[in-house]
Amino acid sequence: MTVIRPRPLTGKLPGRTRSTWRRPVAPEGLEEAVRHPGRPWSHSYLLRLRITDTAIILAAIGAAFVVRFGPDDVATNVSGFPVPYLAISLLIAVAWSIALSAGHTRDARVCGMGLAEYRRVASASALTFGALAIVFLVGKVDIARGYFVLALPVGAVALLGSRWMWRRWLMAQRRYDHYLSRAIVVGDPDDVGYVAEQIRAKSGAAYQVVGVAVDDPERQDVTAGGEKLPVVGGLGDVTEAASRLGADTVIVAGQPRGGSRYIRTLGWALEGTATDLVLASRLTDVAGPRIHFRPVEGLPLIHVEIPQFEGGKHVLKRMLDVVVAAIALVILALPMLIVALLIRIDSPGPALFRQERVGRNGSTFTMLKFRSMVVDAESRLAALAAEDQGNGVLFKMKADPRVTRVGRIIRKFSIDELPQLWNVLVGDMSLVGPRPPLRREVNQYESHVHRRLYIKPGLTGMWQVNGRSDLSWEESVRLDLYYVENWSLTGDLVILWRTVRVLLHPTGAY
Repeated sequence: MTVIRPRPLTGKLPGRTRSTWRRPVAPEGLEEAVRHPGRPWSHSYLLRLRITDTAIILAAIGAAFVVRFGPDDVATNVSGFPVPYLAISLLIAVAWSIALSAGHTRDARVCGMGLAEYRRVASASALTFGALAIVFLVGKVDIARGYFVLALPVGAVALLGSRWMWRRWLMAQRRYDHYLSRAIVVGDPDDVGYVAEQIRAKSGAAYQVVGVAVDDPERQDVTAGGEKLPVVGGLGDVTEAASRLGADTVIVAGQPRGGSRYIRTLGWALEGTATDLVLASRLTDVAGPRIHFRPVEGLPLIHVEIPQFEGGKHVLKRMLDVVVAAIALVILALPMLIVALLIRIDSPGPALFRQERVGRNGSTFTMLKFRSMVVDAESRLAALAAEDQGNGVLFKMKADPRVTRVGRIIRKFSIDELPQLWNVLVGDMSLVGPRPPLRREVNQYESHVHRRLYIKPGLTGMWQVNGRSDLSWEESVRLDLYYVENWSLTGDLVILWRTVRVLLHPTGAY
C-alpha cells in the first residue's frame, strides 16, 4: 500500500453532481487529533520508543567509555586543543539520536512493521558513525578507535533488540484491537471486500476497518472474510464519514469510479485533517523490495522488478545453506543418533525413510527423513484414501494408524525432518524454499504451479511457519509462489527464526 499525505489545497475543489465536497469538521473529542496530525494512538507509543532509544544510546556510549577509559575523564586532542571525551560522547549521543529521528525510525507508518523498521534503525546507526568518522578525521579529532568501534555494535544491537521487544508488545496489544489505526476502505464492493479481508487476516496490517464507502450508498454492508462491514456512505461522503468515525486513514481500494480525478479530489478534501490517504495497489504477491517508485512529473510510475533465478544472491544462499547445514549436522549428530535408536527400538525397520521427491527444474532426488510410520505405510495408503483429511492433493490424516508411537512425537516437533540437513549440504535442497513435492503431486500441477520448481525445495519455508497441514492447497501454492518470486537472504533468516518458534509451539503438524 502507498501512503500519501495530502498536500496543501490550492484553488477550489472540483464540484460534483450529487453533492458538494466539504472539508470535514472534527466532532467533539477529535480536535486534538486534528491539530496534531497522525494516528492518535501513536503519540504515547512513539514517546516510549524515544525514551527507550535515548536510554540505550546513553547506556551504550557510557559502557564503551567506561570499558575503554575507566572512571577517569580523559581528554582528546582536537586541532591541538584538549577536549574531554565526555563532551565527545555527548556529541555522539546527540548525533545518533538525531539520525534516528531524521531516518524516520519512529515513523508511525513503520513502527511495528518488522524488517522495514529494523532496516531504518540499522541504517541510521551506521550512517551516524560513518559521518562522525569522517568529521573526526577532517577535524583531526584524536578519537580512540576502540571506544568508537565498541559503542556502535553494542548500541545498534541493543536498539534492534529493543524495537523487537516493543514490536512483540505491540502485536500482542493489536490482538485485542488496541493500537490500531481506524480505517475506512473506499471503492468498488469487490475491491473493498478483498482489501478489508486481507487487512483482517494480516496482524501486521495495523488497521481496524470501521466502515466502507462504495458506489452504492444504499447498500447496507460489505462482506469481508465472513464479517459484515457497515457502509458509511457513498464515494462522495468519505471525508464526512472519516470525521464522524474518527478515522485515521482512508484506503482507496482498486480504481474507484472517477479514477485519478476522484483520488486527487479526495486528497484535497482530506488536507488539513489528521487522516492519511492510502492507495491499495492491485499488485498481488509482490514483496516491497521488488517495488520502486519512479516519479515522472504528473505521473507516478511503479517499477516492479522481474524475479531472477540465477545470479549472485543465489550463490550467497548456497553458501548460507552449506555453512548452517554443516554446523547443524555436527551439533545434532548425537541427538539424531539417539532418535534413530529410539525408532529402531519402537518398531521394526530402518531408522531412515527414503523417498523420491522433485527438486529444482523438475530433477528428482532421494529425500531423507526419520521413519515415523510402519514400514509398509505406502502399501496401506490406498485403504485409507476414503479418510483423507488433506487438501485434495496431499494426503493427510490427523489420527493416521500408520504412524508409530515415536513417530507421533518426532512428527509433532518436526524432528523427522532433521536428516534433510544432509540433502541441504549436498545441494538437493535449501534451508528455506517451497515444500519438496512428490512426483504424483507435480503431475497434478496446473501450469502456473510449476513455478514452485524454479528454485530448490526447502527444509522449511512459508508453508512451515503459516499452518503447515492446516493450509488449503490454494493457500499452500500461493505461499510457495510468493516465496519463489520474492525471497531474500534477510527473509530466509526471518523464516528460520520463525521456524524455531513454530517448533516450540507446533501447529498443523500431524
